[in-house]
Amino acid sequence: MNKNQKIILWTGVGVFVAMAALVIVLITNNSRQTATANEALAKVDSLALANDRLLLTNEFNQLNADFSQYEDQQVYLKNDSLVQQYNAARLKVEGLLKELNAEKASNSQNRTRIKQLEGEIASLKKIVRHYLEEIKRLGEENEGLRKEIEQVQAKNQQLETTAATVQRDNQQLEQTVAKAKKLSVTGVSFNAYNKKGKVEKKVAKAKTLGTSFTINPNNTASAGKKSVYMRIISPDGVVLGGGPSFSYDGQTLSSSAAREIEYDNGEQHVQIYWQVNTTLTPGDYTVELFCDGSRLASRHFNMK
Repeated sequence: MNKNQKIILWTGVGVFVAMAALVIVLITNNSRQTATANEALAKVDSLALANDRLLLTNEFNQLNADFSQYEDQQVYLKNDSLVQQYNAARLKVEGLLKELNAEKASNSQNRTRIKQLEGEIASLKKIVRHYLEEIKRLGEENEGLRKEIEQVQAKNQQLETTAATVQRDNQQLEQTVAKAKKLSVTGVSFNAYNKKGKVEKKVAKAKTLGTSFTINPNNTASAGKKSVYMRIISPDGVVLGGGPSFSYDGQTLSSSAAREIEYDNGEQHVQIYWQVNTTLTPGDYTVELFCDGSRLASRHFNMK
């Protein structure tokens, strides 16, 4: 082998070695780039899964918040089937979230869990939507009932007010009728009489005390037999007794004397006498007249 051939041979070997080294370097760099790229893709995939998990967790928490916001209105529901459905689905979602957060699963397994979560949360959304619609519907029904009750109460109040007004008017009418039926008297006089029936100036010598008066005409009053009662009250406040008792203003009073008359709705003159049965003293005497449970007159007379 000559010198030139040796040079060519060693040159070729060098080129080959250089090319082999270059190939090795290129292969090594490519493997590193591939590994780096795979690592980057894995990180991106993990971040995407973590973001999906976070989004689902937030969505689940929001559903729970929405449901809890109207939880105190469950009284509107006739049954709690929706609440039972929601609680069952909520527990399932909570289990899936715990599994997703606790397990060191592969990305493909995580994706399977996330798909399950998406389906379960979609079911939760439907239940919550139906629940809120039911709450709203029943709330509106209750609001309508509340308004009806308020209207009924207002009508009842109006009826009570009307009834009270009618009752008051009836009472006033009864009082007016009672006043209209009440007898009235005029010309009341009071005198002392001696044993001959003559007027006695000194009351201490009187044998009889008597009052006379006129009953005025009254077409509203009932006609027929009536008892007129006379009470004579002495200067010291004692009722001169001897007559029958009668009722007045819920009380039973004693009279000095009474007389029964036949009343015909016309004018009628009446005299009532009391026989003296005690010592009389000069002073102011009070004469009261009663009939049909009413006091017709009360007069004061000074007797000497």
